[in-house]
Amino acid sequence: MDIFATADLLDAFPEAEVLPLRFFSYGQRTKFYGKAVTVIAPEDNTLVRQMLESEGRGKVLVVDGEGSLNCALLGDRLAALAIENNWHGVIINGCIRDSDAIQDMPIGIKAIGTNPRKSIKRGLGEVGTRIQIADTQLNTGSWIYADSDGVIIAKKNLLT
Repeated sequence: MDIFATADLLDAFPEAEVLPLRFFSYGQRTKFYGKAVTVIAPEDNTLVRQMLESEGRGKVLVVDGEGSLNCALLGDRLAALAIENNWHGVIINGCIRDSDAIQDMPIGIKAIGTNPRKSIKRGLGEVGTRIQIADTQLNTGSWIYADSDGVIIAKKNLLT
């Protein structure tokens, strides 16, 4: 899974987009890629859990938490679910918690910060819809490539 660098991919495919946020890496894998599955999760991680309970082979869950720093949308239990169900990675425009435990887990997670407060659980949000993070739009099915330099989005698999 680590046969690429986002900088090299972007040089070779300038039409790819950069997700223009500063993400912090959590988990043992700092590099991952796959097809995006999108979730809008406004301070509610019910749909995040639902998606991570499903098979994730070849996929990256991209969660638009609307940039909220008020609560965490993923913790060590959901990270364990992601591993159990073969997700390649998770990107969150929001916070995680249990970061010390997640650091030792074999998963790639990127988020904009941490917060020890758990989210609400009311089933708010949407799955599989177009999301916008900063000025960048992406859909379920877009290709996501993440490493220590950042996150890029492409309309096709750049590694074939």
